Amino acid sequence: MALKDKVIVILGNTRFDSAIRATSLFIARNLAKNNKVYFVDYPFTLKDYLAHSKSDELKVRKSKFSLLSDGFMDTDIPNLKVIIAPPVIPINFLPEGIIFRTALKANEVIIGTRIKKVLKKAGVKDFIFINSFNFHYPDLAKAIKPVLTVYQCVDPMIVPYDMKHGILSEDKLVKQSDLVICTSKALYDEKKSQNPNTYFVPNAADIDHCSQALNAALPLHPKLANLPKPIIGYLGTLERRMDYSLILEVVKANPEKTFILAGPVWDNHVPQELFKTKNVHITGPVPYAEVPQMIKGFDVAIIPFKKDEVSATIFPLKLFEYLCAGKPVVVTDFNPDLKDYTAGTVSYAGSPAIFTAALNEALKTNSPEKVAERVAVSKLNTWAKRTEDIEAIISKHLK
Repeated sequence: MALKDKVIVILGNTRFDSAIRATSLFIARNLAKNNKVYFVDYPFTLKDYLAHSKSDELKVRKSKFSLLSDGFMDTDIPNLKVIIAPPVIPINFLPEGIIFRTALKANEVIIGTRIKKVLKKAGVKDFIFINSFNFHYPDLAKAIKPVLTVYQCVDPMIVPYDMKHGILSEDKLVKQSDLVICTSKALYDEKKSQNPNTYFVPNAADIDHCSQALNAALPLHPKLANLPKPIIGYLGTLERRMDYSLILEVVKANPEKTFILAGPVWDNHVPQELFKTKNVHITGPVPYAEVPQMIKGFDVAIIPFKKDEVSATIFPLKLFEYLCAGKPVVVTDFNPDLKDYTAGTVSYAGSPAIFTAALNEALKTNSPEKVAERVAVSKLNTWAKRTEDIEAIISKHLK
């Protein structure tokens, strides 16, 4: 059953104008088709405010930080507003304990007061609250008192900054929420033991955006200009989840191929040898608007993640983004659940040798018919469909 004419507040784990689109933003935009949605922007800390005082990101929000401000911004969707909270206190450096938790409560009051002010001015009394993987504020629901609280868990917790207080906070959040929605079966199995009202709804793709790569008139991304083909491409953050030993072995075994690694780089995880390898090009971040141009230039798209307990919980957005662009996809076998959603259109590899063989097979056998098959699979995995699934789950729990 679809939600209609409801008020929904979403606390995301990103900012509304971030160059990297997150699950929370896709869900917010789709829920806003038939509901009034308030997306709570990821709060700045006072430290952020001072460090980035001249940034465009802060300038856009600065007038909304004031306690006298109306506290929200319009978007390109009439039913989607962005709530901007005043800067909060930087507290993550504190050790876990009563001092940290007391300071956290003060920050939750700052954010909650802004949310309540916006809702009161709009005449809103009853609303649904979705915390989309922002475990940093586990008790915010207590401050704003929604009719239903939903926690959406979209990733394992692997960043030390998050883990310092996040493990305890997320545990509390999962147990306190009315229902929990997870984007992988491994996360579902984990959270189900903490909250019986836990559901599995996997990630999807922004089909309208990524399918632009199929447009013959769309120019290739400038960073791909004059690079020799075939191009084997990865689009995403270069961090701990990547299987760098496999990548290096595959790269060395295929000197005639160009390997593009496009996305933000976590230097402490990426081996220096990769930067020095001639047939590897590390481009840095790619703005979301330019993603179709980048993917269009890939002859084969890859997801070379490590196979471990962490990666088994990941359902990557880029999987369906690649498929909706019609690209052959080769993936390490880090999450067996992906096979249930790709209908034989994706190659899964358990070793560097198998990975190389899959790349060669993909280059050799690609065809218009296979492109059509991949696009068809992606159309079964859209954010519109995932939002319908989430709406049905929420509707079942509304009193």
